Amino acid sequence: MGKRTGLGKGLGAIFGDEVMESAAVEQEMKSHPKPENQIVKTVKEEEEQETGREMFLKISSIEPNHDQPRTEFKEESLIELAESMKEYGVLQPLLVQKKGDIYEIIAGERRWRAAKLAGLKEVPVVIREYTKQQSMEIALIENVQREDLNPIEEAKAYQRLMQEFGLKQEEIAARVAKNRVTVTNSMRLLKLDERVQDMLTQNLITGGHARALLAVEDYDLQFQLAGKIVSENLSVREVEKLVKSLSKKKEPKEKKEEDEGIVLIFRELEDRMKSAMGTKVSINRKDKNKGRVEIEYYSEAELERIVELIESIR
Repeated sequence: MGKRTGLGKGLGAIFGDEVMESAAVEQEMKSHPKPENQIVKTVKEEEEQETGREMFLKISSIEPNHDQPRTEFKEESLIELAESMKEYGVLQPLLVQKKGDIYEIIAGERRWRAAKLAGLKEVPVVIREYTKQQSMEIALIENVQREDLNPIEEAKAYQRLMQEFGLKQEEIAARVAKNRVTVTNSMRLLKLDERVQDMLTQNLITGGHARALLAVEDYDLQFQLAGKIVSENLSVREVEKLVKSLSKKKEPKEKKEEDEGIVLIFRELEDRMKSAMGTKVSINRKDKNKGRVEIEYYSEAELERIVELIESIR
């Protein structure tokens, strides 16, 4: 590139050297155009050079990952982090990947949000290339390790890894460095009534409270008990006792209505035995082929008579 004239230096002062150099390169390309495949190769080489290297990007060129598991960000916590960034900057780079004209966050959305609050124009990033599954796994691992996810967000993330990518609970547990039982118990929370899940997300009840409520199958009763937990500030142990007492009060299951024809047959058999024995006889059926016959007596003499009657059958 030739030496700049005085006019060039003046424009550089107004627009900035980078703009002037970019314009000069563009003019050079117009004067000596490169083959299209060479241009594509140059762009690709530039992208490869970016990948894996820490650099600064404009906040406006970065967007959140809509598939990331975390959806709740505490405003108070973000403000505190933003104040820290105003003084010390962003200490840990965001992990991003290029998606068209923008960069999508893989890990570090909380830092990105705080940086925007702090009024920063640029943030440090590391650019990587990942599949959709890898992106979600990394975001989940980062949030789980930092305990940034609420219990429902964590459970839904595990569920998505199973449903969308076919991972087993053992595989998920290995990726997030937890045991399989922890993952299983986490996913069980999704069986709660959605209103109770919302209360858990808002920290109105704890994970211990929620697990105790899983024993209650009726969704409306679950929600009522969750409200009782909040209003009476019940401990997990108190909720467990309450749920246990409710299960004991449950009415016994109604016996299946028997076929009216069968009832009449056994009533007739009772009458025939009563007539033969000369006393009350009851047939108590356990199932189709089993049961018990009860013969009543009201004196010792009557018992002897019944025994003699039975012996005479032989």
